Amino acid sequence: MVILRSIKLFLLLSFVPLISTAQILPGFGESRSGTSGFQYLKIGIDARAASMGFSSIADASDASSLYWNPALAAQMDNSQVMLSHTQYFADISMNYAAYVHDLGNMALGASLQMLDSGEMEETTEFQRTGTGRHFRTIHLAAALSYSQELSSLFSYGVNLKYLNERIEEVMTQTGVLDVGFFYRVGDTGLRFAVGLNNFNPIDANPGGETRRRPGPTEGDRETDEDGYIVIDDFEAISAPTTFTLGTAYDLIEENSIVWTVTGQLTNPADAREQFTLGTELNYLNRFFVRTGYEFGVDEAYLPSFGAGFNFPLYNYGIRVDYGFNSREFLGSMHRISLKFDL
Repeated sequence: MVILRSIKLFLLLSFVPLISTAQILPGFGESRSGTSGFQYLKIGIDARAASMGFSSIADASDASSLYWNPALAAQMDNSQVMLSHTQYFADISMNYAAYVHDLGNMALGASLQMLDSGEMEETTEFQRTGTGRHFRTIHLAAALSYSQELSSLFSYGVNLKYLNERIEEVMTQTGVLDVGFFYRVGDTGLRFAVGLNNFNPIDANPGGETRRRPGPTEGDRETDEDGYIVIDDFEAISAPTTFTLGTAYDLIEENSIVWTVTGQLTNPADAREQFTLGTELNYLNRFFVRTGYEFGVDEAYLPSFGAGFNFPLYNYGIRVDYGFNSREFLGSMHRISLKFDL
């Protein structure tokens, strides 16, 4: 049995060079950066997924499923509270909180994602060392989730998300939809998943106004009584819709060890196609070691890695996970997640 599983894994990995360089899904060009807003929605929220190269759409077996694939929430055996913190680049931080309530073959969930830029100094093309003004940006995504297990092998889930991002006095808000499906291939240890995230065909319109000093070539621009140019006309912003395919496979599931490998193909509306691989070694369902790699992701040049611990406390369970990712020029990202089984 182990030999057969090894052959299957070898065949899967044989396609990695092809998948990582070919455009499998129609992208209508290469990178399309800057063509949509709400970019914080694409930042992975939990340490486990981060350490496995963000390849969790078919294997997010905890409250992080509300972000990756709500169909997996119905696959959980218990309710769970999850708290996660990401220390991002340039003192930017992101926090995530989620709750999944188990109802047998159904699950209800709620989640909140918040990115905080911290205080930043304003710069312009004419004042590149700073204008003396400071600002802060806050980005929110609040979601309600429903998931149902139609059989022991198949489940689906949906998220309704409210998005809000504010820069100075300019605010943009809208709603988006996530839809996910999950299928387990009997007792083979093989799983598949499909997801559509952040879908809304209607663009969001920013509201409010911002002010800035005129540049050297803008002396003829109309200003207010304080000498500032007032800008209150903004382009509409689309959400970063993403289509995702993923698989997970338990290569070894014997005695006290479970070895899982995952793969995910992600096709964002505003970037080129990406392929990610991950793996997790589970010992006694208490200790976890993980690693992964991202193909087609700008500046990703080193594997990700992480570890986790799961221990009982009275009648509850507590899971602690850590994940590390790096980018060639921007630096390192650290994530830590706490999960409380109820």
